[in-house]
Amino acid sequence: MSIAASESRPPRVRRRHFLIGFAVVALLIAGLLSYFASSSPDGLDSATLQGCQTVTVNGVEELKGTCIAQHATDHAMSSSPLAEYAVKGAQYTNGIAGIIGVLVTLAVAVGAFWLIARARRTSGAAVQADD
Repeated sequence: MSIAASESRPPRVRRRHFLIGFAVVALLIAGLLSYFASSSPDGLDSATLQGCQTVTVNGVEELKGTCIAQHATDHAMSSSPLAEYAVKGAQYTNGIAGIIGVLVTLAVAVGAFWLIARARRTSGAAVQADD
């Protein structure tokens, strides 16, 4: 291969640079764009609320009318630290909750891939030792 041909190719992106860039973009999306997310109910929520009105009584929201959502109960994890896309229910912490979610997801993914790679190396070494 000539020098001119190798100079015309775009530089190769290293895996580490790609992964760092990916992590930064994921953190920016989770930390900043989450503040622009709609607070309106999604399709499933709005479908289950058809036929009801939300009324506040003594500071608690109640449903009046007949709809599927009247029979709904809180999720088992509704009191968890990151429930409702917020940190311990605090207002305006959805970006922080998003960043924590991204970091936990990346940590689990990196750990899983590390374990898979380690198992492959170990089984590959065992196969070579048997030969």
